[in-house]
Amino acid sequence: MDSQTQTAETLLARLVGFDSVVGRPNAPIIGFVQNWLAGHGVRAHVLQGPEGDRANLFATIGPADRPGYVLSGHLDVVPATEPGWQGDPFTLRPDGERLIGRGACDMKGFVAAMLAMVPELAAMDLGAPIHLALSYDEEAGCRGVPHLLAALPDLCARPLGAIIGEPSNLTPVLAHKGKAAIRLTARGVPGHSSRPDLGANAIHALVPALAAAVAQASALETGPQDARFAPPFSSLQVGTVAGGQALNIIPDTACAEIETRAIAGVDPLSLLEPVRAVARAAGIELHELSHYPALALDPDHPLAALAQDLAGRAPLGAVSFGTEAGLYQQAGIPAVICGPGDIGRAHKPEEYLTRGELAETCAMIGRLGTRACA
Repeated sequence: MDSQTQTAETLLARLVGFDSVVGRPNAPIIGFVQNWLAGHGVRAHVLQGPEGDRANLFATIGPADRPGYVLSGHLDVVPATEPGWQGDPFTLRPDGERLIGRGACDMKGFVAAMLAMVPELAAMDLGAPIHLALSYDEEAGCRGVPHLLAALPDLCARPLGAIIGEPSNLTPVLAHKGKAAIRLTARGVPGHSSRPDLGANAIHALVPALAAAVAQASALETGPQDARFAPPFSSLQVGTVAGGQALNIIPDTACAEIETRAIAGVDPLSLLEPVRAVARAAGIELHELSHYPALALDPDHPLAALAQDLAGRAPLGAVSFGTEAGLYQQAGIPAVICGPGDIGRAHKPEEYLTRGELAETCAMIGRLGTRACA
């Protein structure tokens, strides 16, 4: 094992050790990364989010006033409450070639490789800078990165492109679906179920909006198609429904969470409008949970060719899961997905990255540094 890969594994163990679950304060892990970078002469900008207890981090290696490339990752992870874990999810556990732990694949492995390559990148004579961008609350609908992107004009010249290191088996991905999610809340009047005339059933009040959601989901199947995606159409689903206390009590509150996933060129929030219209007419409360656009990088874009050269793999047209890449593109920064591991391992017990994948990622970042010196 070369020194960069060994360093990356050590860093991955440290990163996994932070219980940086989405929606929680992240000062400890941000502080660790900031100190690591400072130890190698790289200044990090810690960008506090509006929540007050979470922050993004942005750092530049090389001349910030020239266009360069962003290596982008998120530091939050999903909870690790599944019963299938064979050990502490927040302690990296080697098992042969596998490095097991929450976030090892999604996506602290990419972050560990970024950080492990900092000494080598800092020693290069970079003509184009390499930026490190780390965000919070990606797992809650990419809530953190918009604040980072808003700050970029004051931190660097507009980048030539961004590599989003989400798990893609180190295969460049040029497109993904967009997503929007809302919560509906219906209010009623509680009472004994034997006297429905004296109450108002919140679950019943929610039903028309749920029916509109089911109808819209069916309609989308025959709507605009994009064969790059599976399925090739935009989709909508009711993900959660909650309400009521007991069978003989009229429920006074009922909630549902609904999401859409939109093919490129379709605003995911617009797909919810039939549901929102019914909800508004019925006096149901609406709360937007998340909203991010699809990614669509032209296969002929120079970033696609660069990503292919760096990864040594031909690009994949599209994936159906979402990332922060669409938000980079919306901000005027071309983006591509290319990171270690398989998305099928994410959000599951015994999540892992292999040592080989970690080594390949370090090598890919090293090749980017070499290209940035040209």
